Amino acid sequence: MKMKLKLPRTNIELQLLKSRNKRIYKKQGVKPTGRNNILQQVQVIFNQEKIKEDNIRERLASGNTSYSNTFDFDLLQSEQIFHISDIEQVCIDYRLRFLDSKFFKAEIPSEAISKIKQLEKQHQTELKNFKIIAPAKLLKLENADDPLLFTPMGNNYFYLIHKWGKDLSTFRKVYMWPFKSLENFAITLLAGSFLLALLVPDGMFSPKQSTTEFFMIFFFIFKWIAGLAIFYGFKYGKNFNAEIWQSKYYNA
Repeated sequence: MKMKLKLPRTNIELQLLKSRNKRIYKKQGVKPTGRNNILQQVQVIFNQEKIKEDNIRERLASGNTSYSNTFDFDLLQSEQIFHISDIEQVCIDYRLRFLDSKFFKAEIPSEAISKIKQLEKQHQTELKNFKIIAPAKLLKLENADDPLLFTPMGNNYFYLIHKWGKDLSTFRKVYMWPFKSLENFAITLLAGSFLLALLVPDGMFSPKQSTTEFFMIFFFIFKWIAGLAIFYGFKYGKNFNAEIWQSKYYNA
C-alpha cells in the first residue's frame, strides 16, 4: 500500500504576519510579541511620521533666503530643474509671483509634504528655503490656481518639488500681455483708442468727417482712456509684470 506524502499548505496570512514582524524587528530592534505590542509599534511609526511632517510645515512657513540645499545629482530628474531666468520669464508672461513659501496662505497639500519627505530621504538632507510660483491673490487668499513648489539648488537653479491645483486659463498669457511692460501697455491703449475712434459714427461732429477730425477724436479718446488707466494704477498701486514677479507687496 502506497503512502501519499502530504505537503503542508501555505497560509498567506501567517506569512504576511511573519513578514510584518520581521520588518518591524529590523526597523525598531524590538521583537513584536502580541497585538498590543504591534499597535504600539505602528503608533510609534505614525508619531515619527507626524513629527517629520510638522517639521516640514514649519520650514515651509519660515524663510531662509540665504540657504541653498545640497542634492545628489545622480538622483535628480533633469526635467524638474529650472534656472531663475526661466522662472522670471514665465512669471512675467502670466503675471505670477515667485516668493518664499511663508507668503503662501492656502493649504499645502499632503502630496507636496510626502514628496519633500521622499526627497529628504533619497538625498539624506533637510530641505529649506522653499519657493512658490502662484498668482498674487493666492498668496493672500485661498484659491485654486496652479501653485508650484520649488527649493533652491544654488547658482540660481531651483528644483520643482510639486505642482497642484488646476491649470491657469488658456487665455491668461493673452490678457496679461498689456501688463508685461510700459511699452505693451502703451500699445494696448493706442490700439483700444483707435478701435473706439473707428466706432464713432460719421457726421456726429460734422456733416462729413475728415482724416484730421478722425485723429482729433482718436487723440481725445486716447487721453481719456490713458487718464483712467493712470488714475486706476496710482490709486491701487499697480505695476508691470516685470517689476512685481518677486514683490511681496499685495497691491503691486
